[in-house]
Amino acid sequence: MRSLLSHKIIRPDTKGRINLGKLAAGISGFKITIESQRIILEPLAEIPAHEKWLFENKIALQQVKQGIAETAQGKLINRGDFKRYLNENLE
Repeated sequence: MRSLLSHKIIRPDTKGRINLGKLAAGISGFKITIESQRIILEPLAEIPAHEKWLFENKIALQQVKQGIAETAQGKLINRGDFKRYLNENLE
């Protein structure tokens, strides 16, 4: 989420709801912390359960990050054509 460079005042509607509008773009939820007179919303971007393993496996995550970085640097290596491994019966 982009950092905010200015303050903005938002007001709750008659039911006490606050609309965050574009501030919530790309956010799947918020963690809320209440400290005395402050309410802090921490944006969350949740991941599908079947992808959770990658974030729990530090070695695999580092390898993926390294691969992304190398690709961005133009270090992509073409290791061949994998079409022969496709199952044509899958749709």
